[in-house]
Amino acid sequence: MRKSFLRARRGGVAFGVLAFGLAAFSSIAIGQAAATLPHRVDAFHGLKNRPEGGAGTNILLLGTDSRATISRAEKEKFHAGGVACNCSDSMMVIHLSQKHDRVSVVSLPRDSYAEIPEYAPDGSVAGRHPAKINAAYAEGGPVLAVQTVEEMTGLRIDHFLQVDFRRFIDSVNAVDGVTVCTARKLSDSATKLDLKPGRHRLSGGPALQYVRSRHVDTSADLGRIQRQQRFLVNALRGSGVRKAMADPVRAAKLARTVLGSASVDQGFTAGDLVSLTKDLSRIPLSKTEFGTVPIGGFNPLIENVGSTLRWDQGKAEQVFSALKADRALTKANSRTEPLDPPRLAVQTFVRGDRLVCG
Repeated sequence: MRKSFLRARRGGVAFGVLAFGLAAFSSIAIGQAAATLPHRVDAFHGLKNRPEGGAGTNILLLGTDSRATISRAEKEKFHAGGVACNCSDSMMVIHLSQKHDRVSVVSLPRDSYAEIPEYAPDGSVAGRHPAKINAAYAEGGPVLAVQTVEEMTGLRIDHFLQVDFRRFIDSVNAVDGVTVCTARKLSDSATKLDLKPGRHRLSGGPALQYVRSRHVDTSADLGRIQRQQRFLVNALRGSGVRKAMADPVRAAKLARTVLGSASVDQGFTAGDLVSLTKDLSRIPLSKTEFGTVPIGGFNPLIENVGSTLRWDQGKAEQVFSALKADRALTKANSRTEPLDPPRLAVQTFVRGDRLVCG
């Protein structure tokens, strides 16, 4: 029998698993999907002076703001128009423990201050310039995004995955939507999200509005990050995913949907994804933890960059040192509840069972 991908080698990609709960493909699904899934892409080509690896596996999940793959009608219906900067719209570091018994997710706000490397003709680093962290992908694609995150966190990134609007919408629809819940009204002037208090079953387009909204209250991107994390938890435990996984043909179709067109490179194979999903499907919500890198406040305005968030370096180093040492970020039996809305001065890590709809 094939060994677990993550036991046999360092690596793995977790967005499809965390976002849509792709748990336990059958061997039939593997055979049907393998011929159409994209080939491995090296998002680490040419990287030098990288951090030393620690225990466990680190995955960089990056959601782009590309609208190129959705139709004009969808842009209008789901208020996803505007000019894309081809930046990363969301960024998370996902750590899977060495024993495969815990998952830690640390979101990196898109407006975080970063010093992005610039390259000389010979490929060496010629200098750095100030920018928001989401500009790294726009300037240098996956390689520069990985390098920037590695330099800022001190973590060695083992795998990279990017997801665009099309893949997100189609994947949510493939599992018949995802349930979200809110204790207060959520209304956003930009995305036109309008949810009353209670539980809501969202199809792909409305789900995109939900995870993109950042004008619901004064928490801005921090509030959006929390909603994204809530969405991930509820998608992972959703009934639609369980039904999809019970049907090998539907499971294979869902795999192709999550990974996207064969013309788009993603950093793993069908077999890799299957082994990873089996590992992650065994981890209970009480052993998953979510949070945002600790923020110290806002930096002074920077010309041609704008307002940026300053990480609390001391607390951030504690977070990333814990991940490198393969330690949990939340205390055992923690009952910490997420702040709603979150506050800039208080960043806490919470267990997945505190984010799931009751």
